[in-house]
Amino acid sequence: MADSSRRTVLVTGSGGRTGQIVYKKLKERANQYVTRGLVRTEESKQKIGGAKDVFVGDIRDAESITPAFQGIDALIILTSAVPQMKPGFDPTKGGRPEFYYADGAYPEQVDWIGQKNQIDAAKAVGVKHVVLVGSMGGTNPNHPLNSLGNGNILIWKRKAEQYLADSGIPYTIIRPGGLIDKEGGIRELIVGKDDELLQTETKAIPRADVAEVCVQALSFEEVQFKAFDLASKPEGVGTPTKDFKALFSNITARF
Repeated sequence: MADSSRRTVLVTGSGGRTGQIVYKKLKERANQYVTRGLVRTEESKQKIGGAKDVFVGDIRDAESITPAFQGIDALIILTSAVPQMKPGFDPTKGGRPEFYYADGAYPEQVDWIGQKNQIDAAKAVGVKHVVLVGSMGGTNPNHPLNSLGNGNILIWKRKAEQYLADSGIPYTIIRPGGLIDKEGGIRELIVGKDDELLQTETKAIPRADVAEVCVQALSFEEVQFKAFDLASKPEGVGTPTKDFKALFSNITARF
């Protein structure tokens, strides 16, 4: 296949646990995609192989990420603020651990300003499709995740999702449930909207399955200008999802 027929896809947050899987999956489809990564540090770059196609930049600084965006066709956003556990927690004594965000790494800076910078950069270069991975729980301002480190993480993620939906760029917003480190490709995946899946028993999903959905979303128009919640049935229940067109055709919500 000639290079001109391959689309160039940038994966931001490609040093993260889900980002690494997406980056690898796209690299395995070299006949379809020219893959790029964006990470925050040289250390993260080395962690995923240190290839020339991995750029180092800080999403909070719009200028630093511009080179990674030149000439791309699609963008997969997997950046997220990560709360840290305060030291000294002893699980044997009961109680709950306390969390904090590092200075400058609060959800407002990472999930709002950082994602806004990426969406603006994508728009500036004429990107044809942005896939954004958010989180379930965004319909509830009192969701427990918002109180972690007083970060209001779901509120800021939601604001970035709305910004993308209003940008005019073809978008796909994926809101997974609880991420688990299990094998992908062996569960039945479920889509929903408005956090309905949070009321069910099936509200978790392997990171590898989220990664596969990110990659598959690049190939189907059915999933453009759409937003959906994503979870999986327990392993061994139902039929493993292989037909992504059928899965995506169940999605109706634009936000």
